[in-house]
Amino acid sequence: MSPDPSPYAVFVAGLPKAELHVHHVGSAPPRTVAALAERHPGTVPSDLDELREFYRFRDFAHFIEVYLAVVDLLRDPEDIRLLTYEIAEELALQQRVRYAEVTLTPHTSVLAGIAVEAFVEAVEDARVAAERDHGIVLRWCFDIPGEFGLPAGEETLRYALDHGPETLVGFGLGGPEIGVGRTQFKDVFDRARAAGLHSVPHAGETTGPETVWDALRDLGAERIGHGTSSVQDPELLAYLVERRIPLEVCPTSNIATRAVARFEEHPIRTMYDAGAVVTVNSDDPPMFGTTLNREYEIAAELLDLDRRGIAGLAATAVRASFLPEVDQGRLLEEIDAYTRTAG
Repeated sequence: MSPDPSPYAVFVAGLPKAELHVHHVGSAPPRTVAALAERHPGTVPSDLDELREFYRFRDFAHFIEVYLAVVDLLRDPEDIRLLTYEIAEELALQQRVRYAEVTLTPHTSVLAGIAVEAFVEAVEDARVAAERDHGIVLRWCFDIPGEFGLPAGEETLRYALDHGPETLVGFGLGGPEIGVGRTQFKDVFDRARAAGLHSVPHAGETTGPETVWDALRDLGAERIGHGTSSVQDPELLAYLVERRIPLEVCPTSNIATRAVARFEEHPIRTMYDAGAVVTVNSDDPPMFGTTLNREYEIAAELLDLDRRGIAGLAATAVRASFLPEVDQGRLLEEIDAYTRTAG
């Protein structure tokens, strides 16, 4: 059960935002998934009502199963381009996202038969069109699908080093955490970081705080995807606060995958009150029946924030982003101007 409708919904809807933890395939609007399912019949329903039922997850493992079924709908570069453009359009027009670091998993598309060169060309073509049409700035993070192990890490690094566009800023690790140790990817992350990519692995979502420590010590994590279990280790939480390492928090995602039982038990308040750098994100929003706007509303409820506090969350995301400082400044000014006018 989610918190009550927010009294700040209108304010949140107009607030300029940065989105730091959002997955490419997981962000596909339902209309796009339905169109792809009709184009490529299989296990994913093309009826929107049936699709909503398809997105009811028993646990994290079931979520991965469903996610990969949607990935299987992307059969050619035109599918990739359509998906990417419509994600950007949704973020820009419906969520007022001005800048997003979108997590791409090229390895799964390559396994589906799409050459990495064609994959990169498709997402870049959509990125340019979305910026032209809607003013949204997109940057990419190449993500290792952890369920495929170290070979996927090596391949994802190769894609990044040999085919990554200039708009590639991050290197991550997603998929299941249980049974997929972070430390095995140390050398891959070392080489990615040496090439100038920022380290942004998932950690501590469905496992304990030791996974977060592994991400910090072995993968050189600059931000932590989720980090939900960090609050279980006071030393770890203090480390994150002292080093100003941002946490990419996705409340509804954690409920949907059963990583957290209820919103009232979500650790975001403990993180925030401890002084951690908390950013609010949507993860796989249509799959979880949410939006970035709704995640801000939920965070405002859980953290007892007013308009300025909500705007502060938006500003934190901008500062935690990999935007150049001058561009961060422009977006922060836009947030301030909106808050003065709307507040």
